[in-house]
Amino acid sequence: MKVMIVGAGKLGYKLAELMNNENIDVTLVDVNFKTLERINDHLDVLTVVANGIQIGRLKELNIQTYDLLVAATSSDETNTLICSLAKKLGCKKTIARIRNPEFTEQLDFVKTEMGIDHIINPDLTTAIEIERYLLKSYNFYSGDFAKGKVSMVDFNIAGIEGFIGKRIMDIEGLEGVLITAISRDGDLIIPNGSTKLMEDDVIHVIGKSKSINKLGERLKTNMDKKHTKKVMIFGGGKIGYYLAQRLEKSNVYVTIVEKDKNRCEYLAEKLDQTLIIHGDGTDINLLEEEDLASMDAFIGATGFDEQNLLMALVAKQSGVSKTIAKISRPNYIHIIDKLNIDVALNPINITASDILKFIRGGKVVSVSLLLGGQGEVTEVIASEDLPIVGKPLSKLGLPKGIIIGAIVHKGEVIIPNGDTVIYPQDRIVVFSLSSDMASFEKLIKPNKGGILSELWSNH
Repeated sequence: MKVMIVGAGKLGYKLAELMNNENIDVTLVDVNFKTLERINDHLDVLTVVANGIQIGRLKELNIQTYDLLVAATSSDETNTLICSLAKKLGCKKTIARIRNPEFTEQLDFVKTEMGIDHIINPDLTTAIEIERYLLKSYNFYSGDFAKGKVSMVDFNIAGIEGFIGKRIMDIEGLEGVLITAISRDGDLIIPNGSTKLMEDDVIHVIGKSKSINKLGERLKTNMDKKHTKKVMIFGGGKIGYYLAQRLEKSNVYVTIVEKDKNRCEYLAEKLDQTLIIHGDGTDINLLEEEDLASMDAFIGATGFDEQNLLMALVAKQSGVSKTIAKISRPNYIHIIDKLNIDVALNPINITASDILKFIRGGKVVSVSLLLGGQGEVTEVIASEDLPIVGKPLSKLGLPKGIIIGAIVHKGEVIIPNGDTVIYPQDRIVVFSLSSDMASFEKLIKPNKGGILSELWSNH
C-alpha cells in the first residue's frame, strides 16, 4: 500500500512512524528541508521537499499510483485544496485535517464537492473523548469496546498487596478480567501467566464492566459514582470551545479561564451558558476566587503541556475529583503515571488512531494507541475469510507481542483461553506491540480477495 503524507508536523511524523511499523510504503512531503532531514535520521520513509498544492510536483511523484493521501499541513484551506487536486489527479482516497469550528457545519458539503473521503479534526475528537470521560459516573478512565460491553482500564498497583511481586497466574480474584499489557518504566510489556508484577507497574485490564468494577474496588480505586455538574476549563482554544459547546448540551455548568481578551469575546459570543473568565489560569488566587475547589472536574487545555499538567495537579490538590491534561509532547507520556492526574490525552495519538481505523477498512471498528504508539488496542469484526476464524487460539501461533483480550460472541463477553474459538461476526479486541503490527495485519487480512479490496471495503 502506498500513502503520501503532506505536512511533516507532529501528526505527519506520528502517522509515518506508525505506518512504518505496518510495512506501508510512505512518502512524506513538506516544504521544510531541515524538518525532513531530521525525520530521515529516525524513519525509513521517502521524504520529498515540495509544496503539496503544486500540480506539477504531484504528477512527478506519480500521485495516481497512491492508495491514500493525508493532508496534514497547518492550514485547513491548504489541506482541502491538496486533497481535491490529488483526487482529480488519480489518487484513490484522501484524508484532510480540518480544525476550524466555522467549517464543522458544512463538512458534508466540503467532502462531497472537494473529493475528500475522510475529515479529521484533532481538537473536536479530543473534546469528544474528554466529554465521554466526564459524563461517566466513575472517576477512573476507561476505553469502551464492543458497543460498551467490554471495558479497558488502567490501574497503578503501587502499594497494593496481593499484586506486587506475584506472577499473574498466582493472583487471585481475576475472574472475568485479563491483564493484557503492563506499562513499566516507560515500556509496554505484553505479559503471560509467568510475568511477575512490580511496584509502580500500571496494568491494562480488559473485561466485563462488572468484573472491572470489582477489581477497581480491590485496588482501592475511587469508585464514587459522582456525576459531573461543574467543570472548569483552563484555555479557551479550539478544544476548550468544542468541549464547552458539548457540555452545555448536557446541562453541565462550565467555566472557561482564558487570558486572551479577543478570544474571550469570541467565546462569549459563541457560547450561551458558559462563564468566560478573562485572566491567567496559572494564577492560583484567581482560580480560588472562581471557586476551583467546588468543581467536579478540571481540564488543562492550553497549548502548553507544562501548564496543563501543573494546573491539573493544583486542581487535584484543591480537591477536584476529575483532572485532565491535554499534552502533545510524546516524551511526557512516560511520566504521567507517576503524577496524580486522572487522564492525559494527546490529540495526535487520538487522530492517528482514527486514521489507522480508516485505513484498515470496514472490519476494524476502533483503534486505540497505548503509550504513544508502543502498542495498540484494536477492535475487529471477524469475517468468515479471516485466518483467525474457526481455530482454537492456541493453534493460531500468535507472536508473544499479540494477545486477544476479549471476544463478544452473540452478545456475550468471553475472556478467552487457549481453547476458545473465534466465529464469524464475533467482535474481538486485540492488544499488539507496535513491533508485531505486521503480524497483526496478516491476522485480519482475508484469505482471499487481496489486501486492498479489504482495506477499502465499506468506504
